[in-house]
Amino acid sequence: MQQRKLSNLTVSSLGLGCMGMSEFYGETNDAKSTELIHKAIDLGINFFDTADIYGIGHNETLLGKALASKRNQVIIATKCGIVRDPTNVTSRSVNCSSDYIKQCCEASLRRLNINTIDLFYLHRTDPNTPIESSMQALAELVAEGKIRYVGLSEADPALIRRAHAVHPLTAIQSEFSILSPQVLKNGVLETCNELGIGFVAYSPLSRALLSNDFKTKQLAENDFRKNMPRFQKENLLKNINLVDEINMLAVEKRCTIAQLSLAWLLAQSKNIVPIPGTKQQKYLLENIGASEINFSKTELNRINFAVDLLTPIGDRYTRELMEIYNMTN
Repeated sequence: MQQRKLSNLTVSSLGLGCMGMSEFYGETNDAKSTELIHKAIDLGINFFDTADIYGIGHNETLLGKALASKRNQVIIATKCGIVRDPTNVTSRSVNCSSDYIKQCCEASLRRLNINTIDLFYLHRTDPNTPIESSMQALAELVAEGKIRYVGLSEADPALIRRAHAVHPLTAIQSEFSILSPQVLKNGVLETCNELGIGFVAYSPLSRALLSNDFKTKQLAENDFRKNMPRFQKENLLKNINLVDEINMLAVEKRCTIAQLSLAWLLAQSKNIVPIPGTKQQKYLLENIGASEINFSKTELNRINFAVDLLTPIGDRYTRELMEIYNMTN
């Protein structure tokens, strides 16, 4: 597995998103997830992404146990700032106050069973707390040795610049895929490249839309995609038709659509690290194959042209969540 730089942090060119191992995507199995995490390390992945809200703490605990004997081999990224209520799992709010950030950091350290978090993100930014105040709290945690590097998730260029002026940002994490290329147009990726900040692409396969077997999948009752706009029945049929157009390019390249999609992301900038999530080893192996794919200039231009013409039906999140998270696209 090749490696890349997120500012001063060196990680594998593909990371592993661990969210689905605890909830959101149907049934979970800790033993199988632990086995998959160990397999990922064997295959060269050293960058693991979690958050305090995934499984309301369960995902950090799972990851901490799985990595307990491999701490010196891995980079652990986690996040804080989104608040969930254990008595109402659908509720969401955002809190990036100094006290809450420090409280969350201590709780994440305990669940992960580590002394220092390698990369600590604000999961979303809080309109009620100046970013300068949040960043000062994170800078203090760095000074105390509780975190090594700082990141933001789903921040716009102006907010990135304000935050970076208080304490250097190592990474910006945002959704980025062939079906969600907004960071190419809204200035986020350009700002990261200008400031030397790494970019971590979450949902790089558009929550499995960019996969060859999604059409055959029946979503479980507890799969959160059932409530997402792009997965509503009529929208989903139209979006699958869009994916078919990309799949033709993958067939020509003799790779899967997932591999083409991940390789396309890697080709956008040397500072980009996608973090596809999976619970199955066959998809882990498929995703890792993307790191070996290279495009000619002509091939890349054809994919870029196709991406420019795609218009997915439905927002990335529900309108309610976009308002709570202060997101515009």
